[in-house]
Amino acid sequence: MLDELEQSGLGWFWASDAHGHLTYLSPTIAARLDLALGDLIGKPLTTIFAAADREERGKSLALMLGAHRAFSGMSLRASQRPEGAVLRLAGQPVKDAQGNFIGFRGTGADITEEFYREAETARLARFDSLTGLSNRHRMAQHIDATLTAFRQAKRNCALMMLDLDRFKHVNDTLGHAAGDELLKQVAARLGRAIDRECEIGRLGGDEFQVLLPDIDDRGVLGDIAMKIITMLRQPYSLDEGRCVIGASVGIAIAPHDGVSREDLVRAADLALYAAKNGGRGQFRFFSGELENETIFRRRLEQDLGTALRDDQLFLRFEPIVEAGAGTVASLEAHVCWNHADRGIIDEEEFVQIIEGSAMQADVGRWAIAEACARAAQWPGTVRVAVNVPVALFLADDFVALVAGALEEAGLAPTRLELEISEAVFFGDTSVVDRTLAALFKLGVRLTLDEFGSGYSSLAYLRRAPFDAIKIDPKLVAEAERHDSREMGLVRAIAALAGALQMDTMAGGIESAALLAALTTSGVRYLEGPIFCEPVDAEIALAEMAGGTWKIDPNAERTVRARRRTVFRKIQVIHDDYAYEVTLRNLSRTGALIEGLANVPKGTQFVVDLGGGQLAVATVTRTNGDVQGLEFEQSLVEDGAGGLCTRNRVSPYALAAAGTPVAPLAPGKFAGFANIGAIPKFGYAASPGAEIG
Repeated sequence: MLDELEQSGLGWFWASDAHGHLTYLSPTIAARLDLALGDLIGKPLTTIFAAADREERGKSLALMLGAHRAFSGMSLRASQRPEGAVLRLAGQPVKDAQGNFIGFRGTGADITEEFYREAETARLARFDSLTGLSNRHRMAQHIDATLTAFRQAKRNCALMMLDLDRFKHVNDTLGHAAGDELLKQVAARLGRAIDRECEIGRLGGDEFQVLLPDIDDRGVLGDIAMKIITMLRQPYSLDEGRCVIGASVGIAIAPHDGVSREDLVRAADLALYAAKNGGRGQFRFFSGELENETIFRRRLEQDLGTALRDDQLFLRFEPIVEAGAGTVASLEAHVCWNHADRGIIDEEEFVQIIEGSAMQADVGRWAIAEACARAAQWPGTVRVAVNVPVALFLADDFVALVAGALEEAGLAPTRLELEISEAVFFGDTSVVDRTLAALFKLGVRLTLDEFGSGYSSLAYLRRAPFDAIKIDPKLVAEAERHDSREMGLVRAIAALAGALQMDTMAGGIESAALLAALTTSGVRYLEGPIFCEPVDAEIALAEMAGGTWKIDPNAERTVRARRRTVFRKIQVIHDDYAYEVTLRNLSRTGALIEGLANVPKGTQFVVDLGGGQLAVATVTRTNGDVQGLEFEQSLVEDGAGGLCTRNRVSPYALAAAGTPVAPLAPGKFAGFANIGAIPKFGYAASPGAEIG
């Protein structure tokens, strides 16, 4: 009966001597383990079996045997077959007539299927089933544990929040199966992009999270974020077709931006929101001003109605130069805003405000009418180009609007270029085709904007009567950096346009090398800082007074650095005294401040840029109440066109006096100054008088 029981697989038996050596094992168990029974008898149990728990959190067999006490429910596998069968063993100590311990007798059961089923269930509870990355629950636990441990050890860590750009379009056009495959490829690229210790998780949908321990250098973090963005926007090959997406990244650092998981995640989320509002495909660090900036941006959106009603909007025009002749063939209209309280909001910032706003179509209507009116004053050989928002293009009255603007201004239709994004092709096909046909019949020029941004399809070019293709500026920028595959794509686009009798355009050109490469590649129309930045309408009109406007490229012209509003009013510290000054400009290596009198060259300041950003600087030039400063350590890109310090004041250092560790406040950190200090320099004027 015992033999039959063992052979049936319902029950197995084993025995050991007093020293823990195996003396008996059911042959069926040996067969299940794929081991010869003769090779097992006489060997220590602890060398035959190992804990089945991969993380070795289960009971210790050596401990159980050494205690000479009964045990049960121990999951083991053969040491020589770590991926083989899993057994559950139970054992009872055996004593002789004199009460001496002589070994163990026990039973066993094969729980392989149950074990792997439970392991898979446990894995699914902690990992994303699609990508294999940590899921939301596991990431939350990991962040909590890391922050708790790092706070005790006074260590830093960074959290990145990632959101894929244009992922929804892939799902909508290629299907959910393609979307799932794309997410798998994104997860794989994320793992390759980050070449340091980290934990990567997928929170659901197209949201990802990355936890990076022991790092607070924003220069390094910015490089990592940019590498992620660059790798994720490379083309993907799917069974359903080829696609290109992008990514936006928000970055927060503990304990500078948050001490608890809730605070840190919220900070990274705000930074991600700012990155997406900034035009997508970029990264952004959290700062204490972001919340106020978000509120302020919403207020600006609400003020757009007033801006249109009170004529606060105006146009600046960027020359588009014909490569062969060097003359201005067209001027691209950019909308700016003379805000009643904020002052001039330039074209770059205005685009960020208007993106996604309900007023986008209304602003587009105004821009077309105003651009036509301005262009009517120019020489007849110069065209005006206007970017058309998708919402406006799909409006029922769009063609009538264009026709009315041309008639009102008395402008020939051929002198109006409408730049249309590829995104319009995701609208109603019949509406798109009908609108394009009507515009063609009207006689306006049509340009396919941002070609190569991710949706590009030859079907668009077959369906639509485009006169020109405008190459995506990001592709042009990549071509300048790498000058290989990307430049090959530019040449291919130029050749394709030529074959279809279309012109090609490229913008954002700053260097002479890129200009030469684009010209050689056959790109006909060019724009960028190397020629001229956007100018007011009056300047453009004056330049064309002679009938033509010829611009010679100058590589010394570079795009002006955008000034961050939060950096205009700052403090500088000297001899433990803090002075409030006006920051007039800021570069990687220095700054220009105004407000102090009698400051000699060579004076050292600690410049407080806010939010714990302290930079040591030396006065290199002085003129009255204006000083030029040179930083001891260069600033780094903040991901939003601005600059920031690599490191900030450590909350651990601030807590050294016994105060609790807390995130950095958004304001100044010069509060430790002025205590018993005597000011050495006087104010030349009220330092905050001109600050909006």
